[in-house]
Amino acid sequence: MSFKSLFMLALRTFRTRPTRTALTVLAMGVGIGAILIFVSLGYGLQKTMLEQITTTESLLSLDVTTPDPEAFPLDQRKISEISKIPNVEEVSPLAILPGQISLGSLTSDTLFYLCFPSFFRLGGIIAENGKLFEKEDTHEAVLSSSLLKSFNIENEKALKKEVKITLFVTKKGETGEEELEISEREKPYRISGIIKDETTSFVYIPIGTLKDLGIEEYSQFKVKVTESKLIDGVRENLTNMGFIVSSLSETIEEANKVFRAIQIILGTFGIIALIVAAIGMANTMTVTLLERTNEIGIMKAIGASNKDIEGMFLFESVIFGFLGGVAGIGINYLISGILNAGINMIARGLGGQAVSLFYTPLWFIIFIIVFSILVGIFSGIFPARRAAKMNPLEALRYK
Repeated sequence: MSFKSLFMLALRTFRTRPTRTALTVLAMGVGIGAILIFVSLGYGLQKTMLEQITTTESLLSLDVTTPDPEAFPLDQRKISEISKIPNVEEVSPLAILPGQISLGSLTSDTLFYLCFPSFFRLGGIIAENGKLFEKEDTHEAVLSSSLLKSFNIENEKALKKEVKITLFVTKKGETGEEELEISEREKPYRISGIIKDETTSFVYIPIGTLKDLGIEEYSQFKVKVTESKLIDGVRENLTNMGFIVSSLSETIEEANKVFRAIQIILGTFGIIALIVAAIGMANTMTVTLLERTNEIGIMKAIGASNKDIEGMFLFESVIFGFLGGVAGIGINYLISGILNAGINMIARGLGGQAVSLFYTPLWFIIFIIVFSILVGIFSGIFPARRAAKMNPLEALRYK
């Protein structure tokens, strides 16, 4: 029997039993759609989180700190030593000082992060409003959203306003004892950007504007490695030198493990719905077999082989599976779009930021299509083999 004949015979059920056929495809579509919606939610949450905390260069960077600031300080000499390690491309230091910041008539205690512009790039730090400073000697400041709340000012309105800065610097006096020096900066800093952080009050300012303070020790280094596959080797070298080393890539890997578990759990709920739909499809094919018993007897009587009969039923179940997969993809995009729009509407109403909670990779859509066809085949194997093994005489006498 030719492919065209199989195709036309398989499509005949759509004309003779349109309602039953549509309901069978819809049931299959709901099962496939349930898998897609649940798994897309897992992928969407994962993608949203990674976009918020990572950049390409931040995944190539290591966070380097010291176990003992007194005995093992992070200074310029340490930067030179780290720069000589093979496969280290860049080192960006960060110093932290306490101080006060004044905006208008209001003053607040805060922490000042003194860094070069490269620290933002290597740390994957992005501005929610405005922009990060791009020069090491420009009098610009980047504030956290938590700090702005203490000034009772909105992020957008704070941009380009000038702030006064006072730093508290601890230095060793002539007697060797630590002394507190108050450094009130004469030139104001202009707010260039806002970083979203609702828990910590801090300010980033360019370290190049504080050369007069003679800062020689740092709190942390960002060390960029040339390639991701070389990170472990550089980490081992730094650890052997006595540094404490961590990386964002480790955090990302742990988070990915959690999200993979979430995707499996969510996908399991969808598979349960798909099993129910597959049972319904097998039932539909069995009913179709009983309705077409006489037809099978006639086809065998005029020369149709067992293989032709089996192929006819399997081809029909493949079409059911394929259309169920397509319907499931459509249901996924429809439901996820409605849910995403509704959740974002509520989030914006509460002052939050709109995000995309559902994401379906292209490879997963292709996998779902193939998977739905396989489900169709497995659902139709038993009725197809039963039809192929029918005795033509008994089939002709069946009523």
